[in-house]
Amino acid sequence: MDTLREEAELAERAKTDPEAFGELYERYVERIYKYIYFRVGSVHDAEDLTARVFLKALSNLSRYRFMGLPFSAWLYRIAHNLVANFHRDRSRQREIPIEDMANVNFSSRLPSMDAAVSEAEELEALWKMINALSPQKRELVLLKFVEKLTNSEIAAVLNKSESAIKSLYHRTLLEMRDMYGRME
Repeated sequence: MDTLREEAELAERAKTDPEAFGELYERYVERIYKYIYFRVGSVHDAEDLTARVFLKALSNLSRYRFMGLPFSAWLYRIAHNLVANFHRDRSRQREIPIEDMANVNFSSRLPSMDAAVSEAEELEALWKMINALSPQKRELVLLKFVEKLTNSEIAAVLNKSESAIKSLYHRTLLEMRDMYGRME
């Protein structure tokens, strides 16, 4: 019980004396680091989190109250909370440490990249076909598929009957199908 009282007095002095806080730091930094390291498994992250524990402890030292427990219990509580936040934040974003990059199978990602390239090429071909249409047919396609207008709305825009729009739409689709066939 004697050492707990001494530690409590040291923590109280640390509120105004940086050397007293330095003594607490020296006393517990290695233990806190080991605790964090075994929870996160990375030297870099453990070093970062350990520094954050002591920074947080220093900035909140005025709120520390001796409750019959060692000062380290307060530090471990801070460390526990920071590690929990670390894991929660880490679960939201998947990160591959640079040391593990050699073990990543990038070829497994190629099909999705191939699919994206293929989709981009198809989209480019589609725009070329649309631009090759007459101005009236191009406008019809844009109004129908980009603006998502109904045939009656397109008829009003183009000043035509709804049946004329249906006929124009049918001819446009046939023309585009033929263009697509020639491209392949």
